[in-house]
Amino acid sequence: MTAAPTTWTPGRMPGRLAGWLAFVLALTALAYAARLADTETPDDLAYRWSSSVAALVQYGLMLGILLLIARGLSKREMFALHRPASWPRALGLAFLSLLVIWAASAALSPFLDASDEQGLVPDDWDSSRAGAFVAFFLVVAVLAPVVEELTYRGLGFSLLAPYGTRVAILVTGVLFGAAHGLVAGLPVLTIFGIVVAWLRSRTGSVYPSMLLHGVFNGTALLLSVTVA
Repeated sequence: MTAAPTTWTPGRMPGRLAGWLAFVLALTALAYAARLADTETPDDLAYRWSSSVAALVQYGLMLGILLLIARGLSKREMFALHRPASWPRALGLAFLSLLVIWAASAALSPFLDASDEQGLVPDDWDSSRAGAFVAFFLVVAVLAPVVEELTYRGLGFSLLAPYGTRVAILVTGVLFGAAHGLVAGLPVLTIFGIVVAWLRSRTGSVYPSMLLHGVFNGTALLLSVTVA
């Protein structure tokens, strides 16, 4: 038996919303500053233990800031930590959302390749560094989706929801896309963010969004080392 998603929505919290916006805009500014600095991403990023350690630190700090913004509030409500009313329905919506994202990505990839621009996926498999790759995979397919969904479809969506569901979907989607610091990949990532925010709105839970995000990231990473 699954619990029904909550119908609770917070009242407007301009101070906390301002704090959240400042946080995600700072992430965006840092991402584009790194892009403008033209720092070359190592080709073997996925095979370096240091990549996973740096990600652990980064996402740990992000989670700490989120908890600080939500201090004194119900974490379960603000981060949408509810099981969907129906997991079969939620999984069906997640699968449909994933198909839409893949279709959009395939349609835009000949012109705007987010994977190449971001530089996170390796070009081939290196069995001698499998351990480091597994650690990186767990970061990309588990840790990143959990923290990023809590950031945008969790706290961000809840703070924006009192201004309207459409506002919450569009704003979190655009800010999610921008936070990656990409130019060519921005349209695909924005579509991703909007579709996943729609999924969050339809299920009342952040868990299906985490699952979709993890499958998307994990599939992209595995395909990069298995498909020539």
